[in-house]
Amino acid sequence: MDVKLSPGVKLLQRWRLLQRIPGGPWLFSRVLARMVPYSGSIAARIRVLEPGYARVELPDRRRVRNHLDSIHAVALLNLAELAGGLAMMAALPAGVRGIVTSLHIDYVKKGRGTLIAECHCQLPAQVATLSDDMEYKVLATIRDATDDCVARAEVCWRLGPVR
Repeated sequence: MDVKLSPGVKLLQRWRLLQRIPGGPWLFSRVLARMVPYSGSIAARIRVLEPGYARVELPDRRRVRNHLDSIHAVALLNLAELAGGLAMMAALPAGVRGIVTSLHIDYVKKGRGTLIAECHCQLPAQVATLSDDMEYKVLATIRDATDDCVARAEVCWRLGPVR
């Protein structure tokens, strides 16, 4: 019997392999950007990836700025969804799939300079034995270099058994 690895397990395996080599985190970020082109459009850098936790960095560059000389609102939402998605995917057990069903973001202040998005999520035990779909929400926060909160995003997921 061939054991099929979940996408989250594959993701973690690749991260753990590449993070140990010089330039590995950069390479992982580039590979992820090719696999998920829209998320890759902001060229964020994955800094930490563990089951249920991700820290993602967004360098301040012209291509993610708006006319107000700050990071564009949609780039911030993209960054928050990326951090939430990585944390969630890395936490999902085999046999469980997930898809984002809604996003909500509160913008606290203008984002300038390098920004860090973080997401912590701890799935309830029942997720491992799901027989029906369930909703689960995670919170991603974006902070600037002074540790001020720039934005908070709620990412709502539908989790369910692989069909």
